[in-house]
Amino acid sequence: MRAMLLVIGVVAVALVLLGLLLEAARWLIIIGAVAFVVLIVLAFVRGRQSTTRR
Repeated sequence: MRAMLLVIGVVAVALVLLGLLLEAARWLIIIGAVAFVVLIVLAFVRGRQSTTRR
């Protein structure tokens, strides 16, 4: 699970940076931002699950 979160984070950052470099492609920034939000939510949910299982 940790590897998947890392991959999603790297993809999100790459899309945001690519979108910033290519100003015309604003949708890349949006997709990157959405992926980053998904990463944060998944990390939060996994953190809550691990604390409740202890």
